Amino acid sequence: MMSGIDTRAAVGEDAILGENVSVGPFAIIEDGAVIGDGCQIAPHAHLTQWARLGNDVRVFTGAVIGSNPQDLKFAGEDTTMEVGDRTVIREYATLNRGTNESGSSTVGEDCLLMAYSHVAHDCHIGNRVIMANSVNMAGHVTIEDWVIIGGMVPIHQFVHLGQHSFIGGGWRVPQDVPPYTLVAGDPLEYRGVNAIGLRRRGFSNECINAIKHAYKIIYRSNLNVSQAMESIKNEVEMTPEIKAIVDFVENDSERGIVGRAKKASDF
Repeated sequence: MMSGIDTRAAVGEDAILGENVSVGPFAIIEDGAVIGDGCQIAPHAHLTQWARLGNDVRVFTGAVIGSNPQDLKFAGEDTTMEVGDRTVIREYATLNRGTNESGSSTVGEDCLLMAYSHVAHDCHIGNRVIMANSVNMAGHVTIEDWVIIGGMVPIHQFVHLGQHSFIGGGWRVPQDVPPYTLVAGDPLEYRGVNAIGLRRRGFSNECINAIKHAYKIIYRSNLNVSQAMESIKNEVEMTPEIKAIVDFVENDSERGIVGRAKKASDF
């Protein structure tokens, strides 16, 4: 049963809306859009035919979901912009759909995309990600679970942000950010392990210390990256967290990981 649709909203006859959906005045939901149960669509939001929302998603005033990619190679192909359950999309955020490269752009569950943030074509965002105001992503960016990005951050195309990393506000991200790290500066650099965030999420001190050990090998030894990976494999117990670091550096990073701070800390 659909309820709470303002008479001034423009909802296409072929749009698919779940139960208990609310739609504010002057919102636009095009034919073909799919809106899950319990979603709240604020006034003046625009959901194109390519938008796919899970359950209990909240879309605030002026947000645009599923708009065409800002990519000169885009030729009008059928692609989607998919948003997971319980994600919050704040005022005037813009979420572009994908291209033939991946077929979609995706945002996971329980994310918070603050005002004026931009998700470009073929970007894939994990679960419980927080993007502060005016984070602007180029195309083909991958963001793993539990990442937090400070405000006013531009992210270069094809960048990969590892799980539980923290990117300080106002800094440009031209390279990949390994899991569990805290990065800042210009040029962007490793400033330590995101220990505060990890403790808040239940990581043990033993686990955090092992992660710190791995990053000391990467960033504070005189080893190159390949040598550091071999040293980690020999010196550090291969827990899931350490394996995630090694896999990220060896297999997931295409642009190379951020460099070392001149005075790295023990965060």
